[in-house]
Amino acid sequence: MWTFAPTPRLSSYVTALIAGPYQSVRSEVTSSDGRVIPLGVFARKSLMQYLDAENIFELTRQGFGFFEAQFGCPYPFEKYDQLFVPEFNAGAMENAGAVTILEGYVFRGKVTGAQVERRAITVLHELAHMWFGDLVTMRWWNDLWLNESFAEYMSHLAAVEATSFTSAWTTFASVEKSWAYRQDQLPTTHPIFADINDLQDVEVNFDGITYAKGASVLRQLVAWVGPEQFMAGVREYFAKHSWQNTELSDLMVELEKASGRELDSWGKQWLETAGVNTLTPELDVDADGTITSFAIAQTAVPEWPTLRPHRLAVGFYNLSAAGKLERVHREELDVDGPRTEVPALVGLARPDLVLVNDDDLAYAKVRLDPASLATATAHLKDFAQSLPRTLVWNSAWDAARDGQTPARQYVGLILANVAAETDSSVILVQLRQLATALNFYVSGDHREATTVAAADTLWDLAGKAPGGSDAQLQFIKAFALHAGSATQLDTVAGLLAGSVTLEGLAVDQDLRWELVASLVAGGRLDQDGIDAELARDNTASGQNAAALAGAAIPTAAAKAAAWESIVVKGSLSNALQGSAVAGFMRVRDRSLLEPYAEKYFEAVPGIVENRTHALAQQIVVGLYPALLTTQATVDRTDAFLAGLPAEGAALRRMMLENRDAVARALRARAADA
Repeated sequence: MWTFAPTPRLSSYVTALIAGPYQSVRSEVTSSDGRVIPLGVFARKSLMQYLDAENIFELTRQGFGFFEAQFGCPYPFEKYDQLFVPEFNAGAMENAGAVTILEGYVFRGKVTGAQVERRAITVLHELAHMWFGDLVTMRWWNDLWLNESFAEYMSHLAAVEATSFTSAWTTFASVEKSWAYRQDQLPTTHPIFADINDLQDVEVNFDGITYAKGASVLRQLVAWVGPEQFMAGVREYFAKHSWQNTELSDLMVELEKASGRELDSWGKQWLETAGVNTLTPELDVDADGTITSFAIAQTAVPEWPTLRPHRLAVGFYNLSAAGKLERVHREELDVDGPRTEVPALVGLARPDLVLVNDDDLAYAKVRLDPASLATATAHLKDFAQSLPRTLVWNSAWDAARDGQTPARQYVGLILANVAAETDSSVILVQLRQLATALNFYVSGDHREATTVAAADTLWDLAGKAPGGSDAQLQFIKAFALHAGSATQLDTVAGLLAGSVTLEGLAVDQDLRWELVASLVAGGRLDQDGIDAELARDNTASGQNAAALAGAAIPTAAAKAAAWESIVVKGSLSNALQGSAVAGFMRVRDRSLLEPYAEKYFEAVPGIVENRTHALAQQIVVGLYPALLTTQATVDRTDAFLAGLPAEGAALRRMMLENRDAVARALRARAADA
């Protein structure tokens, strides 16, 4: 029998009961008020040998010290446990004093620095929630964004200022903001402060607006009121509202008092409207290269025409004698309206590159003037710092998604520059975007040849990368994903067998599974080969990997079996279903998917009605026939949407977003062609 002491007053959604064959490692931390807080890290017995508990404890202690100092408030609970749990639908959940985290964050082998950093941000995010979310809980779900945005902002701030992850703002720009910009350009975008009528609205609003845009706008708010003033307001907020429910206005009142800035109109423009603005520098120079006028133009899309106030910096960059792009001038200012003159820059020499929104304070799409674009294209790898390079990466990706830059040109930009990238998370994002460009944005006539050429380049980059490096591992994984020619598949088979080696590359079990999936998709391994690998690794991770590989077998019979298991029977667990969906869509011959396009539209209403939101979303999004990328797919989606009943709001939203991805891909392919 387990007996629990009464808790303080808690919101019902941050309580949890966790049971199972867990083992634990124990430690402690001393709170700012002198209490000794017990710490625990839990995982299943079979994963304990891989659990890096000391790393988790170190991050937790660093977070405790940072947050208690920033918030002016000791940790509010009696203990702090972190449990790595199986079959979790989210990355983590901030249950008070007992945080649950996806057990995929227990690393069985060598992983990229990006994955280690993501785990650190997750640990800090959930710890920040102990104050913002648990100690003080928003009154209703329309303020969900503030809970998540605050934790997301504070986790990156803590990473930069209190841990070894000092480039976390680069990661934020590369990962979080790119997610926010993508979500904010969908037809389903919505204001950050969203109307929440029922729990179905809640489920679909755990999205890029709630997390990533909200955190980006919160960072802009910090720049707008000042970092010290922001934290002063937050400290007063916690002092007044501990163990209570609040609304956004309660925080804004304290920020106004601390900063002296009027925030009501700011909040209306930023929080109650949707869409992302675009900022473009406009400058004139004389014959000597001296700037005679400088302004920043701001535009918005017709659907969301609000022009917002921005606190941002303009950076000037020149090529040094050593060939590095280094900042030579920075000007911070307020931008508002369609055009903002910047007289402080008049009279300065025109630099090699002008970067609006330097330091990434504002939330806006940024365009480069023609001369700066030419410099960036030629010298992207030569930025001395990772953050400005990432901002240019983001601008290039945005132009490719919008069909302003041909996809093959963007592919070339990545492959020519990614080897010089120093930030693991940026490499990860660039390789993901490379995959998207190859799968969806390169015109159909050129896709196969471009993909084969890209895989050859990735293999070459892996060979040139330092042995055992993060970049080498990422390039090998990307090579295995895109390998399709006979020679490339021979290389993958050699890596798996050990007859092909790269200095410093350890082919551990997790990498073996990626090589197996590559060979299966390429027609080199069948179910017997998958079963043999599973016999080596009959673990939960191995079973998930085997499910992906089995669904990727490039035969009509294998696809039919996978469809039956996922859609018709519906008996797979969360993780196994997710893996099978990914494997089903991993095809080189896209005609294998054609028989399932109509079956998909027939099946999804019943899927949404009869399965949990998480399981239904895996299917509705994951099995949508986007890879067919035809106008017929768009037309069939339109017909489906026209027949949806009014109560199908969640399904309508998912289908609108599916449709937008194909429509965007068709525009990008036309530009590439």
